[in-house]
Formats: sequence, structure tokens, C-alpha cells
Amino acid sequence: MSNYAKKTQEHWQSEEPRQSVQTVIVHKAKISFGEMTLLLVLALLIAAVGVKIVSNQSAIYDTNKEIQKIEGSIDEQVKINNDLEVQVSELSTYERIWKKAAELGLMLNENNVKVVQE
Repeated sequence: MSNYAKKTQEHWQSEEPRQSVQTVIVHKAKISFGEMTLLLVLALLIAAVGVKIVSNQSAIYDTNKEIQKIEGSIDEQVKINNDLEVQVSELSTYERIWKKAAELGLMLNENNVKVVQE
């Protein structure tokens, strides 16, 4: 080999291999106008459904509160009615009626009593 060939060979061997630079191209995913519109409509629909659910729950809560108030007043009225029934049964005893009739001057005449059958 000639001297020149040897130098060239040594030159190629001593030289570092060249590094190739690769550029990476990043493609951004573009959202089209139609897709953006659909996403907007979907977001609005989800928000509307959420508001509707919350308003329904609020109405249910108010109705249940009203029902409980009415049930409380019904229980009170039942107690009052039971007390009045007890009072009526106490006031309508035969002894009390005879006593009141005697105070008013009424007397029992058996000839004026008629038996009524139902």
C-alpha cells in the first residue's frame, strides 16, 4: 500500500462516525369546527341535565317537608278527636243524663215511653 492510501485509511478510521440528526415532526391533532361544536353541545347538555336533577331534588325535598308538616297536623287532630270521643262517652253516661234531667225537673213516666225497634 502506498503511503497516501495508508493515511486515507487511518484518516477514515480515526474519524468519528458522523451522527445523523433526525428531526421529529410532531403533528398536532386539530379539532375541526364540527367536533368543537359537538363537544360544546355535549357540555351544555350535561350541564342542563345536572341543573334539572338538582332542581328536581329540591322540589322533592320541599314536598317531603310539606308532607311531614301535614302528617304532624293530622296526628294532632287525631289526638284531639280521641280526647273528644272520651269526653263524649263520659258525658253521655246514663247516670249523668238522669242527674241532669232531675235538675231540670223532668220525671220519667213509663206510660209515655214507647219502645222503638230498628
